[in-house]
Amino acid sequence: MIPLRGEVPSKRFPVSAVLLIALNGVIFFYQHTSLNYEYLRDVLALIPVKIFFGRDPKFYLTLLTYMFLHAGWLHFVSNMLYLWVFGNSVEDILGHMGFIYFYLLSGIGAGLIHAVMNPASAMPTIGASGAISGILAAYLLLYPAAKIVTLIPLFIFWQVVKIPAYVFIGLWFMFQFFYGFSSLSAESNISGVAWFAHLGGFIVGILILPVFIFIKRITR
Repeated sequence: MIPLRGEVPSKRFPVSAVLLIALNGVIFFYQHTSLNYEYLRDVLALIPVKIFFGRDPKFYLTLLTYMFLHAGWLHFVSNMLYLWVFGNSVEDILGHMGFIYFYLLSGIGAGLIHAVMNPASAMPTIGASGAISGILAAYLLLYPAAKIVTLIPLFIFWQVVKIPAYVFIGLWFMFQFFYGFSSLSAESNISGVAWFAHLGGFIVGILILPVFIFIKRITR
């Protein structure tokens, strides 16, 4: 399923979502045109074994930097599409700065949970998926019945349908849950997908959204 747009009208221009997409785009362009691609990946990616067993404090910074790197065009475009479709309505509620803080905290939490579930892994983890999973959680809580205009590829046929957010995001979560726990019983995660970063970001988003809503209300 490919989300095209949400049917919740934005009350204001999503400045923060656009800035995050632009920043990710600039970094993606530099990352994939730089001669130091592997160096950037190894230094800025999240590597769980270094978080727990490395002796250099700078490894903790990768909990922030990893979410601004992407493995390829499909990885980058799909993440930015999700950020755009779901982020603008969440930003309406949280405000511009609140949205950025929420995004970053969701990404950091996603990275931590991924590392906890794979403490001995030396595989570099990159991508904004964990942070965006937090945005999906917020959208689900804020707009559960909102319709998501979705493109569904069925073999050679492509169909556009409107799916309630709780169905779209619920199916997404079930997919992450199934493959996440299936990967624990496998000898290795062949797909290379950080399933527990997705699950972790979603859980963190659910937990911290009420705090952000409360802060927003008392600071008005």
